[in-house]
Amino acid sequence: MNNVDFVPEEYVNQRESNRANIVCLFLFVVIMGGIAATFSIIKVRQKAVEKDLAIVTKKMNDAKQQIAQLEQLNAERKVMMKTAVMTAELIETVPRSVLLACLTNNLPSSASLIELKIEGKDRTVVTSVPAKESKDKTKKAVVQTTTVTDTLIEIQGLATTDIDVANYIAALTNSILLEKVGLVESREFDIEGIKYRQFKLNAMLKKEIQLTKEDVERIRNKSKETI
Repeated sequence: MNNVDFVPEEYVNQRESNRANIVCLFLFVVIMGGIAATFSIIKVRQKAVEKDLAIVTKKMNDAKQQIAQLEQLNAERKVMMKTAVMTAELIETVPRSVLLACLTNNLPSSASLIELKIEGKDRTVVTSVPAKESKDKTKKAVVQTTTVTDTLIEIQGLATTDIDVANYIAALTNSILLEKVGLVESREFDIEGIKYRQFKLNAMLKKEIQLTKEDVERIRNKSKETI
C-alpha cells in the first residue's frame, strides 16, 4: 500500500526555510556576541596598556626630574668645592681675620659694614713665550694659556655722606691687601628718619701676598696708624 503525504510541499519547504533562518540567526547572534566580547576584551586590554603606559611615563618623568636634581646637586657641589679651595688658599695667604681687620679698620667713624662676600673667579691668561731658534733659522713664539683664580670681594655698608664712601675707597686702595677697588652703587637710605648712604664696593685681593708679622700688626692696628 502506498503512503500518501497530505502535507503540501510548499509547507515543508517553508518550514525548512524557517529552520535555516533560525539557525542562521542563531549563528549571527553567536558571531556578533563573539565580536562584542572580543571588542570588550580589546578595550579592557587597551585601557590596561594605557594605564601601564601612564605609569611608565610617570616613572620616566620622575627619573628625568631626579637626574636633573642630581646634576644640579653635582653643579652645586663643584661650586662649593671650588669655594672651599679658594677659601683655603685665602686662609693660607691672608687669614680672614686680617682681611676683616683691613676692611673694618679703614672704615670712617660714621660708616659701618652690613655685608661681605668673597668668591673666586677663574680667568684665562694667554702668554707668548719665545721659542728656540730652529734649524731653518726661524723663531716661532709659543702661545701658552693658564688659568688664574682671582679673589673677588663685594662690600656693602652704610655711611653718612658720599665723602665718607670716597674716603673709604681711597683707604682700601692704599692698603697692602686690595687692588681694583671701585664703587658699584651708592644710594640714599632712610633709617628711622635719618638719611644714610648705602654703598656697594668691589675689590680684588692682591696676588702672591706675603704678609709679615709687622704687616699683620699694622693692619690690625690701622685705627692707630696708617698702612
